[in-house]
Amino acid sequence: MLCRQTKAVASFLVVASTVLAGCATHYIPNTDVVDNDDNRKIISFCEKYRNAVESKNVGALLQLASPKYYEDGGNIDASDDLDYAGLREYLNGKFQEARAIRYEIRYRRVLREDDVIYVDYTYSASYRIPGRKGEEWRRKVDDNRLELVEHQNEYRIVAGM
Repeated sequence: MLCRQTKAVASFLVVASTVLAGCATHYIPNTDVVDNDDNRKIISFCEKYRNAVESKNVGALLQLASPKYYEDGGNIDASDDLDYAGLREYLNGKFQEARAIRYEIRYRRVLREDDVIYVDYTYSASYRIPGRKGEEWRRKVDDNRLELVEHQNEYRIVAGM
């Protein structure tokens, strides 16, 4: 009798675990983003951005940015706001001082609201810049959000670079 109950419980557990496994959410590898075709396409686009940062490819970064790009700096001070022309100036100027850039991204969430796609991520940036004693290594880990819009079957970044 005990053996029959044990088999019944074991059978129930096998069926229950199979059902629960079928309901489990699947994520794109090395991300916290739900795995579906749209999200894969978005993450693939964001990886183009990450690779362009690492290789300091200004042309690619400007191509990924929307002509309507606008960054408000996260505060009320308009002096640090950045439009597309300001982005181009920054990328061709201050950005060029960085050497040996390593830019890692952990994608956390993709959210669509109306015509804007928000990509939340945590980044780890390591880079060398000129300093008082020669070149200095700097490292920064922080959260960020890219804001994307659809553009000709791909995307463009409107904020967050």
